[in-house]
Amino acid sequence: MNIYGKTKICSLIGDPVEHTMSPAMHNAAYKKLGLDYVYVPFHVKPDELAKAVAGLRALNVRGFNVTIPYKVSVIPLLDGLDPLAEKIGAVNTVVNTEGELLGCNTDAEGFLQALLENGIKPQGKRVVVLGAGGASRAITYILAKNGARVTIVNRQQELDWAEDISQLIQKDLGQEVKVYELGQLAGVIENTDLLVNATSVGMSPASQDSPVPALLLRKVPAVFDIVYNPIETRLLREAKAAGARTIGGVDMLAWQGALAFEKWTGQKAPLDLMRGEAVKMLEKR
Repeated sequence: MNIYGKTKICSLIGDPVEHTMSPAMHNAAYKKLGLDYVYVPFHVKPDELAKAVAGLRALNVRGFNVTIPYKVSVIPLLDGLDPLAEKIGAVNTVVNTEGELLGCNTDAEGFLQALLENGIKPQGKRVVVLGAGGASRAITYILAKNGARVTIVNRQQELDWAEDISQLIQKDLGQEVKVYELGQLAGVIENTDLLVNATSVGMSPASQDSPVPALLLRKVPAVFDIVYNPIETRLLREAKAAGARTIGGVDMLAWQGALAFEKWTGQKAPLDLMRGEAVKMLEKR
């Protein structure tokens, strides 16, 4: 890879970022299309977030991704939001146009495209979403917008986050989203069509963990785990063993990355290449 004075920079900010596959995906895509871009990750501590965003603006980066735990807290530091990010209240992609930072959300559409690609249409589906963070906001909203009946299950001490999402969807889409605490999962999971893990439970290095006891998966026909490292989480292994259709986080990762790529470059993203690069990196770990 050659870097010149005109090379455009894209990046990632988060805490942590050591696990990210985004540099491999994006840099391979730039090379494939012959684009003079480079993608680099930056580990940003919570008390340095405002400085980091100001620095990226000052350095005139073309754009940056935002990951855990900044998808909501980054919003006040931006100049504006696209309509979807504004409705969801979470940002995972920022586009810099001559110093103006526009927050976008490609998590929502990335999740939806991964779901459709795997043969599941949200319309009429009963979906249980675990978690109420930034990723859950995007996933829950896009599911409800596309006709799914959504229930959020979250930890007792963070139920207000889930209630906030529920109220957002009720106000914007006129749909009811029920909220339960994690201890009620056994009852909630009955008769669901799709279970979505929108938490980081099961992510490497804690890959022995699962957010759902294996016995509860026996009646769940499909499970989507947005965790992508490892490629097959314990939740997915146990769901597959119980007979469920499973979708891994790499699919959503590739789609949201491709959508961000297109916003920054104006070029059609090589989706399959980006997904393949992520898988290759994960298989080496």
